[in-house]
Amino acid sequence: MEQLVAIFRIPELRKKVLLTFLLLGVYRLGFQIPLPGIDLDQVFAAAKKADESALFGIMNAFTGAGIGSAVLFSLGVMPYISASIIFSLLVKVVPALESLSKEGAAGQKKISQLTRLATVPICVLQGIFVLYGVIYNPQYQLMPAGGGSLLYSVTVLVALTAGTMFIMWIGEQISEHGIGNGVSMIIMCGIVARLPTNLAKALSFRDDAHQMAVTLGLMWIAVVLVVVYLTRGQRRIPIQQAKFTRGRKVMGGQRHYLPLKVNQAGVMPIIFASALFIVPNVLGSMPGFGWLREIFSNAGFVYISLYITLIVFFSFFWVRLMFQPEDIANNLKEQGSFIPGIRPGKATSEYLSFVLDRVTLAGAGFLAIIAVLPTMLTSRLHVDPMVAYFLGGTSILIVVGVALDIVDRLNAQLLSRNYEGFMKGGGSGWAKKKS
Repeated sequence: MEQLVAIFRIPELRKKVLLTFLLLGVYRLGFQIPLPGIDLDQVFAAAKKADESALFGIMNAFTGAGIGSAVLFSLGVMPYISASIIFSLLVKVVPALESLSKEGAAGQKKISQLTRLATVPICVLQGIFVLYGVIYNPQYQLMPAGGGSLLYSVTVLVALTAGTMFIMWIGEQISEHGIGNGVSMIIMCGIVARLPTNLAKALSFRDDAHQMAVTLGLMWIAVVLVVVYLTRGQRRIPIQQAKFTRGRKVMGGQRHYLPLKVNQAGVMPIIFASALFIVPNVLGSMPGFGWLREIFSNAGFVYISLYITLIVFFSFFWVRLMFQPEDIANNLKEQGSFIPGIRPGKATSEYLSFVLDRVTLAGAGFLAIIAVLPTMLTSRLHVDPMVAYFLGGTSILIVVGVALDIVDRLNAQLLSRNYEGFMKGGGSGWAKKKS
């Protein structure tokens, strides 16, 4: 409690925390504003039906948004995330963008501007998905009077695009003036906000509701502990700086570490693998393709085996794309640093590749277990899919990762003012009280 009180004793930190909560409140308020011509009660009924749909349910769980409903913020921040992922890949394969990214703050500013511009057409494409998959779908009965015209369709697409751009602005304001990464906090807020409703709905129809609640609570605690442990896990490679003499002084010679995270790829492999599995789910709902739904059943051997294979593949793909041992080895050589016992240059690059492959394999196995956990809960314990996806997959990784980032940022703010850290103990960003 002392650390919590200390947060509000510092005017600057108190202002950041309150502003963050205010902007997140504005973000959640947008989910109560229906699209033009649609009644709010119909929106809630459609959202309930969409949650029962496997496709909309999974997309809602991944984005923390309400893509299955017809509200102003239906698309959430997913179009911006999609644009960011696309440009992260293009920067590594397009020479012009790669040189632009190496120009420092000015280059990053240009890439950010291109990412914002690319968000608009992605909003239009995903808006068409909401328009024809939800509003014009007879199952949800949302078609307003005069709906279906070109003018109405354009109005809805403009509203959805404006909602996403406003959310993107909220995220930038949180990152600049609040606590934590704005986009990550928005996603976490959407995920957490949906949990109480889904949990109550899942347990209300079970005879063993109390026993299941205790079981899920214990499993959630265990999963969080494992995710925190492996998220913080690092393989620290020692780096020795070469000594050099200037006049009578001997400079350099410091020793530091190159940290390789166990989960270097984050949630990206799960997102890529899940995106590919949306295709057979959509095709399986069409006449004549029902065999695809049977083969790719969530509890089937083919589904689990292929899912794990894709996660491992994308883990190595993403890590190799973002972390290039050759560039690291060249940078160390230019800075006059080396790994003790390893020759600079090609030998250093080969050693980093050797270590990186084994660390990535451990991280890929961890991601595969977390990703398959919701499927096992749904098939074995008959847990509601939305509750299961909060216990595993991208949801738990995002929530835990954002929470750890917030703790580190609060620690940095408190320690800079001689307060004790927000959490006692050891580890990165934690400190003991000064005597």
